[in-house]
Amino acid sequence: MRLVAPVPASGNTPATPGSTAVLGKVYDGPTPSQIIWEEAAKEGACKLSTPRVPFCSQPCGGSAACVEDDQCQNYPLAHGAGKVTVKGLHTESGEDGFSMDPVVNAYQPPASVKLPYPAFAEGDVISFQAAGDYFSAFTLEAAGIAPLDLTSETLTLESGKPVSLAWAPPTKTGSSRIYVKLDISHHGGTKGMIECDADDTGSLEIPAALLTKLLDLGVAGYPSIVVARKSTGSATIKEGRVDLVVTSSIEEAVQIPGLTSCTVDEDCPSGQICQADLTCK
Repeated sequence: MRLVAPVPASGNTPATPGSTAVLGKVYDGPTPSQIIWEEAAKEGACKLSTPRVPFCSQPCGGSAACVEDDQCQNYPLAHGAGKVTVKGLHTESGEDGFSMDPVVNAYQPPASVKLPYPAFAEGDVISFQAAGDYFSAFTLEAAGIAPLDLTSETLTLESGKPVSLAWAPPTKTGSSRIYVKLDISHHGGTKGMIECDADDTGSLEIPAALLTKLLDLGVAGYPSIVVARKSTGSATIKEGRVDLVVTSSIEEAVQIPGLTSCTVDEDCPSGQICQADLTCK
């Protein structure tokens, strides 16, 4: 479940209202990744990871991923869990819940259900109760969260210096956490990223040592940081674990001295051209 923040009007672009999006699938296993992220350094709530791409001499095909050298893992399949009854989400018509039936093994509110932004108050109990079908019956509960509001200014990344994030803290502590992903090379073939899993207290410092190592790995155009507030509820059934995640996230551009991002040559200073990694050189 995701809170989609409203976007104010800008130029010729009209404003977009906020919304509460609900989408769910229950898979018969974890989704494999074709990139292995290996921890290179850790400090406090944050860690720096670098990517490694395994090699499989025999192609895994479209139904599996190469997850380790010469080791394929099948992609999981989604299956139904029966009718899901939702409580704690307020609809625009004033109801305090609704039910969802699977459509191609995916769960979404029916077209007649409209959800406001947000569809719950901070601390509200949100429950999803599945009747059971291919998967066993289960009940998930998670706490409602306040929309994330970053209060820190645009971040400037410099070698040897930490950066501080600030946001409006929740009025009810303990039910949500803050997750951060800082990737400054994704447009050039990602070389590393910093991830943080922190208490939702209203502030977080990303250590200078980790930022220096990340900058040394290389940068590409349009670097950004993603900050998310999440509340999670889980249930264990005989087939495995099912999670309900309530999230509110913000992605913002970050500044790196000496880096000019571009999409065309005209974006670059005189004498420079736009490179494949969207930087001017």
